[in-house]
Amino acid sequence: MESEVRPSGKMTVEEAGRMGGQKVKAQRGSEFYSEIGKKGGVARKSQGADYKDLGKRGGEARKEQGADYRELGRKGGETVKERHGPEFYSRIGKKGGKARASAVVEE
Repeated sequence: MESEVRPSGKMTVEEAGRMGGQKVKAQRGSEFYSEIGKKGGVARKSQGADYKDLGKRGGEARKEQGADYRELGRKGGETVKERHGPEFYSRIGKKGGKARASAVVEE
């Protein structure tokens, strides 16, 4: 992705992050990111993070805020359709159908 030339000569935070990430990858290799991700997950788990409980509490908070999940889903679907086109749903539906069919055959 090319950087956009700005009159100020400054780069965006996104561009700076991308450049930094590429530099670290060149210095340490892509395995480095896998290692630090695993370490972070282990550390988070040792802190007693209960992701199921966190998700439940988040859902309850959304309900208290009056979140209309039907409306949220509709907006999300529209965004996906705008980004990927309506044929995207056909492709993922076929993939899901094939995966489901192979799972039934294995049973």
